[in-house]
Amino acid sequence: MVVRTTGAPRTDAQGSGTLKWFRPEGPDDSRLQEVAEALRSGKIVVLPTDTVYGLAADAFNSDAVLKVFRAKGRPPEKPLALLVADGDQARQAVAHWPPEAESLAKAFWPGPLTLVLPKSESVPLVVTAGLPKVGVREPGEAVTVALIRRVGSPLAATSANRSGRPPPLRAEDAVAQLGTSPAFVVDCGPCPVGVVSTVLDLTVSPPCILRPGAVSAAEIEPHAGPVNVQQPT
Repeated sequence: MVVRTTGAPRTDAQGSGTLKWFRPEGPDDSRLQEVAEALRSGKIVVLPTDTVYGLAADAFNSDAVLKVFRAKGRPPEKPLALLVADGDQARQAVAHWPPEAESLAKAFWPGPLTLVLPKSESVPLVVTAGLPKVGVREPGEAVTVALIRRVGSPLAATSANRSGRPPPLRAEDAVAQLGTSPAFVVDCGPCPVGVVSTVLDLTVSPPCILRPGAVSAAEIEPHAGPVNVQQPT
């Protein structure tokens, strides 16, 4: 059984190693600085979002990003998304920020909508699985936004589960799947939304929902016009 602590090392259920587990008191908790320093040094971290728990690395550290793929068992042809602290950080990560993106970000960020846009040259191709576009989102979890600000750059992230298994809504569920491959777990309790973010591709016309989620097409269309929904293969 996994037990929450306030920062002491723990051993996972399989006894495969140790990790640090934080239950922060809020976005100003000074212990987040240690987590930020771990991310900057190339470690990977389980952290909360408003939707599900994520597994994250410094987006500009290709070696760290590869650790996310390995820990999750994620195929390298499936891209990661970027978690950003605000719209300014999102605009720096993309090559083009159209009016639709501005309107959608104002309406739904922080929140459960990922916008797919042409990536900037600074974003490593390992993050995007070689694609020229990248998903960006400001999550609706103040602790994680504060952590991203402390890191000073976006985080490459995916849900904190093994590939093919359900995304975790609690930190314990993530650790049960990932063991101690992450260096830290940031535990803010159950995710309030509990549904993955909607992924909207704005690089095509009309825009296309690549993954249905917490934000519906009907909510998106006043800001982006009619949208298509990609059919599962």
